[in-house]
Amino acid sequence: MLNLPHHYSIKVNGAPTGDLIASADHLPYLEVCPPLEFGGPGDKWSPEDLLMAAVANCLVLSFRVIAEKSKLEWKSIECTSEGELNLVDGKMLFTKITSKVSLVILSQEDHAKAEKLLHRAEESCLISNSLSAELTLKPLITTG
Repeated sequence: MLNLPHHYSIKVNGAPTGDLIASADHLPYLEVCPPLEFGGPGDKWSPEDLLMAAVANCLVLSFRVIAEKSKLEWKSIECTSEGELNLVDGKMLFTKITSKVSLVILSQEDHAKAEKLLHRAEESCLISNSLSAELTLKPLITTG
């Protein structure tokens, strides 16, 4: 890891109507529009989708690093993060985010260790740590 602080920059271009185009150096363009709930077409990424994607991806990437350092052998992971948007004190914000993680480990003897590492990954996820929403982790660990 490079020394902190790190800096990230995303540029968004748009017109009075239509999709927005998000871009960053060395990354493909990303079309963004409002979700169905806000009158959008629902066929492209929305800011709300991107936030949930950031939570899920950060949790999985954090788990990868922690599992490697802890010598946990595992086969696959799937994370679905679901957010609940509410109105609080006149502001719209995500109040709850639940991350359902399905992890396939190689040995049943590693079940407790795997669950502990999943919780550690959630606690170390910089995206989740930057949010005020109530966070819930629901792990499902199987052997395969």
